[in-house]
Amino acid sequence: MALPIEEIKKLITSSIPDASVEIKDLMGDNNHYSAIIKSKMFNGLSRIDQHKLVYKSLKGRMGNELHALSIVTEEK
Repeated sequence: MALPIEEIKKLITSSIPDASVEIKDLMGDNNHYSAIIKSKMFNGLSRIDQHKLVYKSLKGRMGNELHALSIVTEEK
């Protein structure tokens, strides 16, 4: 079962409340996405820790309902 863009945004913003999230469906299959996520919570964190924060917000759906997500994180 695919994960809709709005559900991905909701999951991310529930864990990272100030995040601005831009998601694109790369293949038109609701399964391969790219995301640009900006948040003050990323300030001072390494890129790896920023990405870990995003993956944690997806609550285990990565690799299950969500097949592929390319992430770009930016500090606000």
